Amino acid sequence: MRLLFIALLIVGIHSSSDAQTIKTTKANLLDKVKGGWAGQTIGVAFGGPYEFQFNGTFIQEYQNLNWKDDQVIWYLKNAPGLYDDIYMDLTFVEVFNRLGLDAPVDSFAAAYANAGYMLWHANQAGRYNILNGIKAPASGHWLNNPHADDIDFQIEADFAGLMAPAMPGAAAAISDKIGHIMNYGDGYYGGVYIATMYSLAVTATDIKKVVKDALKAIPIQSDFYKCIADVIKWHAQYPNDWHQNWFEIQKKWSSEVGCPDGVFNAYNIDAKINAAYVVLGLLYGNGDFGKTMDIATRAGQDADCNPSSACGVLGAMLGYSKIPAKWIKCLDGAEDIDFKYTTMSLNKTYATSFDQALQTIIRNGGKINGDEVFIKSQPIKAVPLEVSFPGLKPTAKISFSKSNVKDESFEFEGTGFVLRGEAQKAFGDNVVIQIAVTIDGGEKKIYKLPTNFTTRRYEICWDYQLPPGKHTVVVKRVDGNEEAAVLKVWDYIVYAKRD
Repeated sequence: MRLLFIALLIVGIHSSSDAQTIKTTKANLLDKVKGGWAGQTIGVAFGGPYEFQFNGTFIQEYQNLNWKDDQVIWYLKNAPGLYDDIYMDLTFVEVFNRLGLDAPVDSFAAAYANAGYMLWHANQAGRYNILNGIKAPASGHWLNNPHADDIDFQIEADFAGLMAPAMPGAAAAISDKIGHIMNYGDGYYGGVYIATMYSLAVTATDIKKVVKDALKAIPIQSDFYKCIADVIKWHAQYPNDWHQNWFEIQKKWSSEVGCPDGVFNAYNIDAKINAAYVVLGLLYGNGDFGKTMDIATRAGQDADCNPSSACGVLGAMLGYSKIPAKWIKCLDGAEDIDFKYTTMSLNKTYATSFDQALQTIIRNGGKINGDEVFIKSQPIKAVPLEVSFPGLKPTAKISFSKSNVKDESFEFEGTGFVLRGEAQKAFGDNVVIQIAVTIDGGEKKIYKLPTNFTTRRYEICWDYQLPPGKHTVVVKRVDGNEEAAVLKVWDYIVYAKRD
């Protein structure tokens, strides 16, 4: 008990006589919120040069990871798209700031769907759905979004944990509202898990305990839970060898099922394997900011977002004032620069997120008394079970390269397919191609394919729920505007039932 009390004093958090209440100060809470935002900003800039450069392998120890003290500012000014995970966060922070804690899900969906930034994967598929009348949560569901299990909400959920310190139930409620705009199943769980780690980290002193306890928010039947539980287990088996743990992750959890870009490809943007790399950094980094960032980057795949998540969580535990000067000095001159597509700088984000944390604390039974903050802590409860692509496996990826599709068909044997390609304009502004798709001579379905990159349909068409057997898909242009734009197809992926 004495050791616990000393540990709590170190971070400025005190247990009150009421075991369910955590007492801290505004200054300490602000320091933790700042640490979370600063940590993820440093982490994403550190890993930026290595994003998807090492797929299915890790960065060898003999390869130095280059770092310059002006790296954060350089990306802000020259390649601001690197900070997509942060300005996506800030889209939702701004909605809360404008409409309050009870802002409806449609406001969040509309804000990001109509934003000027470019998106990919589940985010873009969700955006297209919102813009074309498929509302949340259907916009993130795997039947409507082939990227449902991708990493998107996982890299955008930081705000939900930071505005709900020691209140994982509140963090999960925020995640449920926003995470289902673009994700489902394991993709949604990635965001819940990251948000829960942030929520716990703000009042924690042991990062390994944060990693383990946060997993209680995920249903044990899910693959996401099983994957992260394995990483924790392998850490116990190989406590000094993150490479061996990485190999175990690769052997068991590297098989992609959903994302059409990752199926039959070393590229893997699935939430759970990238979350595994976040956890790898946190466990083997053992509270060391630089080491945590280094390992999460070296693990590969989404090597900027993973150290961003890991260092955001660790930064929330350490607090801004405890992030080593070696790393925090890179923010000199950067904290008043607005992230592109937002009106939010880091300094404004610190203040806004802190204010939202205070509001959430009061909303959930806590109180503010001068400089003292009393948080009514919440138990960690698992969110409901969701499974994307249940019982399905990809069986083939067939090249179907056509440069100007007007009336084409293809045949396959299985229970589902995804046709990949793009609409490409010949001249003018945005052109919207329209296609009619029929399967086995059945009902004709019309799809709109904008040539504009920010409003594009990520895949041409798909269907995962066909009866087993042979099928014929016919794709026909019906917009009558062939001179203004062409429809290109690349390939199609075939799905079948698992054995």
